[in-house]
Amino acid sequence: MASHYQKTFTNYLYLQRVAPSTMEAYLRCVREVSSFHNQSADTLDNDQIQDYLLYCIQEKKLAWSSCNVLFSGLKKYYQGYLGRNNSKFSIPPRTRGKKLPMLLSQPEVLQLLEAPASLKHRALLATVYSSGLRVSEVVKIRPEHIESDNLRLKVEQGKGRKDRYTIMSSVCLETLREYWRAYQPGEWLFFGKDKSLPMPINTAQRIFYNAKKKARIEKGRGIHTLRHCFASHLLENGTEIYAIKKWMGHSSIKTTYGYIQLSADYLSKTQSPLDRLYSGETS
Repeated sequence: MASHYQKTFTNYLYLQRVAPSTMEAYLRCVREVSSFHNQSADTLDNDQIQDYLLYCIQEKKLAWSSCNVLFSGLKKYYQGYLGRNNSKFSIPPRTRGKKLPMLLSQPEVLQLLEAPASLKHRALLATVYSSGLRVSEVVKIRPEHIESDNLRLKVEQGKGRKDRYTIMSSVCLETLREYWRAYQPGEWLFFGKDKSLPMPINTAQRIFYNAKKKARIEKGRGIHTLRHCFASHLLENGTEIYAIKKWMGHSSIKTTYGYIQLSADYLSKTQSPLDRLYSGETS
């Protein structure tokens, strides 16, 4: 894509209030389809666009979620930005099957949180689990987001550009205080190699995988596992699901239910209503 189109498409996305991470993904999609055909993206026809989508699905074997981002980016460019009303290209619908999150037990989470030798890494993982954060949220925490007196954390511009408050444990707060004294972070609580920049998301993911390996835990697909565990363990401990919904920043309660995978131990503790009838516990 020519630099002129890249600049003007970027301005279009700004006006559409597209999130920065989504904007970069959409720009990358257009650059890649242009590179694939060695032709300016605005000159490609529908057949060429569909050929590239098929290449990504059949040859590159992209996951459905990656294909969906690609499709959304190209649709935004061709139908939204260029205004092509006759743009007709598609990807296969997502299969109905959905894998449940691979949850860790509470003892396993403790084992993982204590595995890193680095205080910085322990503090990062503890904050994700303590407050149920997305990885994109934990790396953007600023010191002023922590409200020590109330034991809560402000999440600014989370998913859907929404602000929210979530809980923070006293144990996590003490860990962060120890971390603060040792590292003296600046604008960003968890910084990268340059203190003026937040930690990259892939660095945070690598910290999780290294801790999981050191703790010899095989379950868990990524640092997002700790967010799943936050919700599930709160439910197991008797927390109302509507409170969990608020802390996790979900717009719909259905999304919160989708995050919850009850453990067999928790389910086995539920008493049958027949037993309650004979125990005299009915009101």
